[in-house]
Amino acid sequence: MLVEYLPILLFLIISIILSVGLLSLSFALSPKKPSNEKLSPYECGFEPFDDARTKFDIRFYLVALLFIIFDLEVVFLFPWAISLENIGIFGYLSMMIFLIILTIGFIYEWKKGALEWE
Repeated sequence: MLVEYLPILLFLIISIILSVGLLSLSFALSPKKPSNEKLSPYECGFEPFDDARTKFDIRFYLVALLFIIFDLEVVFLFPWAISLENIGIFGYLSMMIFLIILTIGFIYEWKKGALEWE
């Protein structure tokens, strides 16, 4: 019975050897010319050596909230689309109400100018 797992074990060993080999080859052959700009951390476009307590613009948070909202929308849409024939008209209408509420929130943020970056 264990003989049936031999192809999986061989595939696992070959993939580990190949990935370690390619990573080692990439590390060995890559150019190494670090500059101050490459070594500095990137922090949302701000100078990395400022005070850590500088105030962020509210638009960063609004963009993050928009991302979370539409990411959650996609997370709910996939299972809904797969099970649409099983949930019937009630499931369809409840998702349409959910999408209408998200659309109203999106239009509100658009009208408030949260999507405009200066």
